[in-house]
Amino acid sequence: MKTPGKLAALLLASLLALSAFAADKQLRIGTLAPKNSLYHRQLMELGEAWRTAQGGSAKYLVYPDGSQGGETDMVRRMRIGQLQGGLLSVVGLREIEPSIAALQNMPLMFRNWEEVDYVREKMRPAMEKKFLDQGFVVLAWGDAGWVRFFSKKPAFRPDDYKAMKFFAWGGEVEQQEIMKRLGYTPVPLETGDILPSIQTGMIDAVPSTPYFALATQIYNSAPNMLDLNWAPIVGALVITRKAWDEMTPEAQAVVREAGARAGAQIRSKARQEVDEAVEAMKKRGLTVNQPNPRQMQEWNELADKLYPQIRGKLVPATTFDEVVGHLKAFRAGKK
Repeated sequence: MKTPGKLAALLLASLLALSAFAADKQLRIGTLAPKNSLYHRQLMELGEAWRTAQGGSAKYLVYPDGSQGGETDMVRRMRIGQLQGGLLSVVGLREIEPSIAALQNMPLMFRNWEEVDYVREKMRPAMEKKFLDQGFVVLAWGDAGWVRFFSKKPAFRPDDYKAMKFFAWGGEVEQQEIMKRLGYTPVPLETGDILPSIQTGMIDAVPSTPYFALATQIYNSAPNMLDLNWAPIVGALVITRKAWDEMTPEAQAVVREAGARAGAQIRSKARQEVDEAVEAMKKRGLTVNQPNPRQMQEWNELADKLYPQIRGKLVPATTFDEVVGHLKAFRAGKK
């Protein structure tokens, strides 16, 4: 006959087991994307597919608007189990695997989305293996438009921005050092600090996609946009390998399919929304500044100065060279 003490211990063990089971049935995803945006909606659809496949009392939660902190914070939360996944740009993804920076941190390297898609597809299998080795599964690849420069005053040339205080990601110390060496003034901040900082004059210029500038109302305080595709914002939806391994095979298959579908939707619709965002902001007072050929040459010369500082620092040398090689092959095939 079991004693009351043993019964209590057995009951406690059973409750703990049930609690652990319930915890395994939760999928918590963080993102900087605004609530109800295209990105948020795609995450919700994927989550519903997972929840249905997983069954039982499975719970799926998305934390939009950077409510879980910046992307570096979200990666840290995934590593300690507070989040199971994140829809991240390269800023967060490079905290997991540095070579991913090649798709975003090589300014003026890509001429159009066709080139971005070609290089990403060439590098995707090896890149996904690298993420898996670091304990993360890539479920979807997406992008969010081209980085443009939004500023309080009109600017056309690289030197025009040297008199401005420039937003820089707080976690990208190497990038800040490069900017300083070239005569620029970076102000390290997190995403949630951008709008109040541009409103108060703490910063004068923001590199941003048009969609993000519209969604956050940055353009109201920085009503000048340089019409220059500086670099693509590339991202991915990743979940921890632990969360993946705890899914049923049926749930894994459903999530794989839903992830591929979400990635395709994000890439297609995000590119369309970039043009729509620019038109919407123009109607509300945005001035689009077009660099002339001489000014464009100055931007290309700046990029050429940047590449030796990026290669081997912001982007691993072998990955940098791989991107250059893929682009040469692609362009040669288009002739």
